[in-house]
Amino acid sequence: MNRILLLGTAIAALFLQPALAEESNKLLNASYDVSRELFIAENEAFIAKHPGVSVDQSHAGTSKQARSIIEGLEADVVTFNQSTDIDFLAKNGFVSKDWTKAFPNNASPFYSFPSFLVRAGNPKQIKDWGDLARDDVHAVFPNPKTSGNARYTYLAAYAWAKENFKDDQQKIDAYITKIFDNVPVFDTGGRAATTTFVERETGDVLITFEAETRGIEKQYGKDKVESVIPSVSLLAEFPVAVVDKVAKKHGTEALAKSYLDFLYTDEGQRIAAEFGHRVHDEKVAAEFKGQFPEIRLVNVDDVFGGWAKIQSEHFASGGLLDKLYGSR
Repeated sequence: MNRILLLGTAIAALFLQPALAEESNKLLNASYDVSRELFIAENEAFIAKHPGVSVDQSHAGTSKQARSIIEGLEADVVTFNQSTDIDFLAKNGFVSKDWTKAFPNNASPFYSFPSFLVRAGNPKQIKDWGDLARDDVHAVFPNPKTSGNARYTYLAAYAWAKENFKDDQQKIDAYITKIFDNVPVFDTGGRAATTTFVERETGDVLITFEAETRGIEKQYGKDKVESVIPSVSLLAEFPVAVVDKVAKKHGTEALAKSYLDFLYTDEGQRIAAEFGHRVHDEKVAAEFKGQFPEIRLVNVDDVFGGWAKIQSEHFASGGLLDKLYGSR
């Protein structure tokens, strides 16, 4: 009987071993909605250095991605655009609680900010955040309930309003409400909003990350759309983390870390810059300096008191976003 049991165990091990080996050479990166092209390029470069490895992608609003991982999406790594969504994973035991210390720059390999994309020639003369509240301007950005991209847009507009209206809460609320009223359709993610603006030709201005506006302008040409940099915007970091619970199950902890480490290398940073992201590496940043206009960036700590406070005051159920966004 013991021999039969041992034989059965050995046979099972033989069948399982190739599957585990195959799984340990494969990563799933759950990322934000408008990062497809960036990570196609990053993946190709990473795989070239690691023959036999494959990297699959999943794209959606990061809040939706975080919930999907909790519900069973087996992502080995996340490359998000909002730290609160990784905090949500940490709170649920999927990511280390000290995940911001696992990689440089608070685990953010590159950054961007909400910027504008308008029709060629800028017929509505949209130049800054105040223009979004004009009666004749229809802004396009995704649903802030589902998109980290849109939450940055909301926060950037709010930061401008706090400064412009001298913290007059009534004027700030009226301004944000007016912007929401001017949005013709709320798509679930950034890429869908881009499609609405560019291909369906809906709206007068698209608000999305500068990296996305640069990519669209390059793809469609300045005879159709053009980028506009506002006077001030909100620093948007793009945090990354190993999904420890999943990576441990797949045996991909080391590979997952190597993948995220690659984003900080000269090659990884250069690819990010080529796709319109601003990078931390001084050498690469200097190389691309002429392509990135100067802008005054504010951050969530200085304006809002940090992400924890933003989450409780703005994004929690019944918070300020719910009150201003209403039943849209």
